[in-house]
Amino acid sequence: MALKYRRIMLKLSGETLMGNQQYGIDPTMLTYYTKQIKELIDIGVEVAVVIGGGNIFRGLSAAESGVERTQGDYMGMLATVINGMALQSMMETHGVYTRLISAIEMAAIAEPYIRRRAIRHLEKGRVVIFSGGTGNPYFTTDSAAALRANEIGAEIILKGTRVDGIYTADPEKDPTATRYDCITFREALTKNLRVMDQAAFALCAENNLPIIVFDINEPTNLRKIVFGEPVGTLVNRDCGPDARIPA
Repeated sequence: MALKYRRIMLKLSGETLMGNQQYGIDPTMLTYYTKQIKELIDIGVEVAVVIGGGNIFRGLSAAESGVERTQGDYMGMLATVINGMALQSMMETHGVYTRLISAIEMAAIAEPYIRRRAIRHLEKGRVVIFSGGTGNPYFTTDSAAALRANEIGAEIILKGTRVDGIYTADPEKDPTATRYDCITFREALTKNLRVMDQAAFALCAENNLPIIVFDINEPTNLRKIVFGEPVGTLVNRDCGPDARIPA
């Protein structure tokens, strides 16, 4: 079976690294993600990763603790670097070559972001972990994932969540909610489905970069997606017969 996607952007939330803890990093989750990503590398997929920092610090919530918004956002960016360092360490323990790249310069820890260098790392089979968000306050890691995915020529953004796609309503609150197999950018925006934050979503829509929202906790999902099997919800310019391979 041929690969459908050869260069992907995997977007993970910081909260998923907590596992069953209330905060911090669960080594079990680091190992789980490492094995998932290694499997993709072994079959020839080029993988870029953006991880949030919500397991350590959320910039948007900083105001509640008296921290000024811009300062809080920078603190959140540093949290993503910590998560990136943890994932890098675990992956290299499992023999996966990685490069940690930070939008905020910190030479002793990570490479600065240089587009051509990042692409070259991917071409050499290294996992590229983008940290530090966009390097600017007021932008989320969703925006960082959308920006970097477009810059490196990723074919798709895979947004791993704890639910198996996009629903008509919150499935954890509304038992009648139904899942979309495919939805257009326009529909998702009109229905205010909050696939990503508005800046990230607009960037994907403008550049026709598709998004798949899927359950990251199902260990076979990533492999299925890169081979074109229908998993989760596809957000695309259109949902015609060629939008995704039917089940």
